[in-house]
Amino acid sequence: MKILNKLLAIGVTLLVSLGLTAIPAEAASRHHGASRLAVKSKGKAPSARQHVRHAKGKRVVLARQLAAPAAPEPEFDAEGDPILRSQAFLVQDQTTGTILLEKNSGAVLPIASITKLMTAMVVLDARQSLADQLEVSDTDVDTLRGSSSRLAVGSVLSREEMLRLALMSSENRAASALGRYYPGGTNAFIDAMNRKAATLGLHETRFYDSTGLNAANVSSARDLVQMVGAAAHYPLIREFSTSAEYLVEVGGRLRQFHNTNPLVANADWQIGLSKTGYIRESGKCLVMQAWLKSKPLIIVLLDSAGRYTRVADAARIKRWLEGALLTHGDQPLRLSARQSS
Repeated sequence: MKILNKLLAIGVTLLVSLGLTAIPAEAASRHHGASRLAVKSKGKAPSARQHVRHAKGKRVVLARQLAAPAAPEPEFDAEGDPILRSQAFLVQDQTTGTILLEKNSGAVLPIASITKLMTAMVVLDARQSLADQLEVSDTDVDTLRGSSSRLAVGSVLSREEMLRLALMSSENRAASALGRYYPGGTNAFIDAMNRKAATLGLHETRFYDSTGLNAANVSSARDLVQMVGAAAHYPLIREFSTSAEYLVEVGGRLRQFHNTNPLVANADWQIGLSKTGYIRESGKCLVMQAWLKSKPLIIVLLDSAGRYTRVADAARIKRWLEGALLTHGDQPLRLSARQSS
């Protein structure tokens, strides 16, 4: 009987450590060397029958707790719109320009590594040789947030490889080196980023570095739809931002880099352009150009709190739009543009 009780105590402790259930009061007392049964018996040791009855009751309670699944959160509201967890978003039919869904689309927010789309456009506009060798220096090390990088100081890669890693794996040192090797250096590069934003009519967008580590790099969902549309005209940005993985030699060793957006490797998605972003001030961000039933859409999701929220929001949008496309057939999407609260 003692062995049974010990096994039960160990089992409850294991379940608690896995987050499956709370510790019953009796189990907690026993775990710390005192039994509630002993208290009820006014100091007398519990009988073997009491132990067995108590153990059986505990197993029934645990079984009920594990058998009752949590109620799933609703995906759609009363109007049929997807319930998204991102704080600001905008979905646009790229063919017609129709806004299909939006919330807080004019809010000016930090955009983190979404910045790298503008970095890539400015690099390609400069028409510098993509074969040029760029070396990571101490200047490229993130002293603002202390983020890690797989590109050690002294690593030498071509401009093309730096661009690919900045877009695909959001490598901050690669993005920093791209700006530093721009004619006139980093300051000239940042000026060029802001001029490009003005040329594109991005009135709520401002850049202070080429990586997005600076929280002063801001934009709105409304502006980012335009920026994604502009970046989609660059074949290399489309290719590099949607590559699932890439093998490159760094410091004499082959290293494999992966895309920060898992959806690019998902066969259910046809993604033409992608970029993720995250710093504490921005929350999780995601922008994409995606094709649903041969219709190009731009999706902007900003300030998602959870680790997987932005991907889950994208999936909800996809299911919602696929339902709408089944209804509209081959006609352009003309859903009413709803401003979610």
